[in-house]
Amino acid sequence: MRIGIDLGGTKIELVALDFTGLTLFKQRIATPQNSYSDTLKAIACLVDECERELGVSGSVGVGHPGVISPDTGVVKNANSVCLNGKPLKEDLESHLNRTVRLANDANCFALSEYSDGAGAKGNSLFGVILGTGVGAGIVVNGTVITGCNAIGGEWGHNPLPGFKASDGDHLSCYCGQSNCIETFLSGPGFAERFNAENACHVDSMQIIDQATQGDLIAISAFERYCDHVARSLASIINILDPEIIVLGGGMSNIAQLYDRVPALWGDYIFSDTVNTQLTAARYGDSSGVRGAAWLWPEG
Repeated sequence: MRIGIDLGGTKIELVALDFTGLTLFKQRIATPQNSYSDTLKAIACLVDECERELGVSGSVGVGHPGVISPDTGVVKNANSVCLNGKPLKEDLESHLNRTVRLANDANCFALSEYSDGAGAKGNSLFGVILGTGVGAGIVVNGTVITGCNAIGGEWGHNPLPGFKASDGDHLSCYCGQSNCIETFLSGPGFAERFNAENACHVDSMQIIDQATQGDLIAISAFERYCDHVARSLASIINILDPEIIVLGGGMSNIAQLYDRVPALWGDYIFSDTVNTQLTAARYGDSSGVRGAAWLWPEG
């Protein structure tokens, strides 16, 4: 069997698949906060529980924030900052006593959705994570485009296109830059801006609930969010021109995005028509963990 692990900022999910893709076991736990050692132990415990339950061992693939630097072998660019500078592959292999394959979580997500998910009928896909952080994976003709610096798809750390005063205050990103797309489109970023402007303390889903109930301030904030998504994705379409954009992560569960964003992005795209499809992930929050499992070939 193949075991996939999605190491996120708020949760760690494990899935065990047989070689046809059938789910044999699934478990999700909260991610230990700000503790690298506890994160390693949590992953090891999940794998042990899975293999004891099923009575068989499996290959392990891990999708994680950031990337393994091709130059140093340690994690870089992770929004779960306790991972940065750590030899994650080496340490996981020590804890699990086997070879482990790792990939950026957004790349796992994109590969899963391209292979047998929402993008299975296309040739090019941009797979977006709108969650605790903002990342993406690029798949063209079945190949994940990682790039020579291992940062392919890291659109979340470009500045928001066309920033203007009405977009809100300048916010610093953990990466050291200001006004990164991630500070606008991530769940925490969206909530932080709303709370600062309205002197309250709510999370992103509470804002959406307020908008659904007719709160005019929340409706305005959500409309601005949709415009930020549209502008950000338009810059990707102008460069990559993918056939399909698949959204994952917690913010992707907002159904209104899939009508509102395409209605807005045409104003920012260098084309008279826009044929790019915007769709939700077929496997929802489980796309990334399935992609991690598929890092290992059959056999």
